[in-house]
Amino acid sequence: MTNQEILKIAMTQSAVDLCAEPDDFEKSENVVVTSRQNDGARRYLKLPFSCQLVSYGNNVVASVLPEFREITENYINKYPVEHLFETPHLHVLNDALMEKGQKICFMAEYFLPDVDALRERVLEDSVKRTVGDAGPYEMRLLTQTDFADLYLPEWSNALCEKRKHLDVLGVGAYDGDKLVGLAGCSADCDTMWQIGIDVLPQYRRQGIASALTSRLATEILKRGKVPFYCAAWSNVGSVRNAIKSGFRPAWVEMTARSCETTDGMNK
Repeated sequence: MTNQEILKIAMTQSAVDLCAEPDDFEKSENVVVTSRQNDGARRYLKLPFSCQLVSYGNNVVASVLPEFREITENYINKYPVEHLFETPHLHVLNDALMEKGQKICFMAEYFLPDVDALRERVLEDSVKRTVGDAGPYEMRLLTQTDFADLYLPEWSNALCEKRKHLDVLGVGAYDGDKLVGLAGCSADCDTMWQIGIDVLPQYRRQGIASALTSRLATEILKRGKVPFYCAAWSNVGSVRNAIKSGFRPAWVEMTARSCETTDGMNK
């Protein structure tokens, strides 16, 4: 796959998630569509959205319930696209949503592989030890059957216990028989698999995370799927890993949920 083909696949999936059209993300003007249930959407999404904003950098495509359409249109057409996902402007939207029982709940940046950078990184996927004996860690390709005993707190980014059936592939780094790093991916939709990564604290800052992430990304591409990676803006370590692994920023999302749901997450 080329970078352009990968981007088109991602835009097509975002269009399915939002009930929009793929070319809506390439328009110069903002687009607002009505959200509804869609069997082809990413499997962890809770649809319909009350208010969901997505941008690939050109504009904002908003997927909303009818009662949130006016609020959303007023907001996205008032400020520049590059500032719609940040404060202080975001307070304007949040205040309007709260009057209807909603709050901004999730904000994240998504990354897609740069196939040229990813290929270069894979050549370095053997990490030299600085803990224990000299020599490279062993990297093993793992499948769903290997994950049975790995649903533990230390691997909660790589694997999701609530959606075990979606965890389909992984790459582990081993210090002898000890698993010290794990990249896993979930089959979130038919065309795209999402990567998560965990490394034990005492084994970090050795390049393990980027070696595992890039190796898993190439394995996903070999299977005809598009790997993608998600990080909070403030998670500097995770963003650095994405870049080092050969991923580049592709799109951003903002999700509103009920005040009850959002407040419950803060307890």
